[in-house]
Amino acid sequence: MSSASNNHSLHFKTLPPLSLYVHIPWCVRKCPYCDFNSHTATKVLPEAEYIDYLIDDLEADLPLAQGRPLQSIFFGGGTPSLFSGNSIARLLERIEQRIPFTNDIEITLEANPGTTEQQKFHDFYRAGINRLSIGIQSFNEEHLQILGRIHNASEALNAVKAARTAGFNNFNLDLMHGLPNQTVAQAKADLQQAIALEPSHLSWYQLTLETNTAFFNNPPTLPGEDLLADIQSAGETLLQENNFQQYEVSAYSLNDQQSKHNKNYWQYGDYIGIGAGAHGKNTDLAQQTISRNWKTRLPRDYMDTNKPFRAGNKIIPTAELPFEFMMNVLRLKEGFEKNLFEQRCGQNFEAIQNKITSLIQQNFLEDRMGNVKTTPLGQRYLNTVIEEFL
Repeated sequence: MSSASNNHSLHFKTLPPLSLYVHIPWCVRKCPYCDFNSHTATKVLPEAEYIDYLIDDLEADLPLAQGRPLQSIFFGGGTPSLFSGNSIARLLERIEQRIPFTNDIEITLEANPGTTEQQKFHDFYRAGINRLSIGIQSFNEEHLQILGRIHNASEALNAVKAARTAGFNNFNLDLMHGLPNQTVAQAKADLQQAIALEPSHLSWYQLTLETNTAFFNNPPTLPGEDLLADIQSAGETLLQENNFQQYEVSAYSLNDQQSKHNKNYWQYGDYIGIGAGAHGKNTDLAQQTISRNWKTRLPRDYMDTNKPFRAGNKIIPTAELPFEFMMNVLRLKEGFEKNLFEQRCGQNFEAIQNKITSLIQQNFLEDRMGNVKTTPLGQRYLNTVIEEFL
């Protein structure tokens, strides 16, 4: 089936905002819960060579920009902070030569709390990184060991201090809850310590056992449903009391310092993905299509000049767009305006009106003057709500 016949009913008038995701695939050690495309680093990383390939990868994807500037860049992994500030600076310079930046662009780099990475924070700041996301996960020594983290609580505290000293006043802390044998008090203690560090943003999410991970193959004992609910409730209350506004299922910000990059994902914006295993999403005005592409996964294959960067591309069928849209946008506490669905999916809202009405009648959704969002019940059964659009 051709793209034209597959998506004949789509009518896109404008393009969504554009972001860039850069994947650095190496880690010092693979964590047992991690299902991301990460690989144990060798003693000497092919850093300069990989940057060259990233630049070539972006060059090949330049038509996807369609004249738009970048509103955000996110360096994820793996552990991007294994690379030097000079390499990050070189890459950012080459990116901006190809795609202009908005004046208020957000450029985030994921970093581990280890001392080696901390020494680089000044270099990252000078390179143009203006937001860090520090993967702490817990301040509890026992839980850090269970999670396979290579830092301790003291290093986590020092990492935040180092980030501030380097000039970062906008940073996220990653924390997990629902850890093996974790109590409500321990989960709250982690949050209290994080709040005391005064980050601008907190990602607080439940540990889940993903396929193709060490934890999935040899699962630890996790808290039961009742205890998980108690942890969630206590944590949300604590965050609210400390003025952290929940704007997404697991994202909380101070003073509306929400993550531009992640919010673009959740509002079904477009993004180019470069690097081993990176994914991208693109709206094409000329073809009236939305497509997803993904890059070659293994670093050695990605850096093989005889193999293409892009491993695959799929045009999203018209019928699947509402599900894709809802899978992202219903994670946001604010929900979405009806015209956002029309802008992002190229369809009239009437295409999903009956399902929306049914979910409103079941008290899963509410519609306030054209803004649709989940009710507390809908948030609790979010997966069930989203599946209605399959």
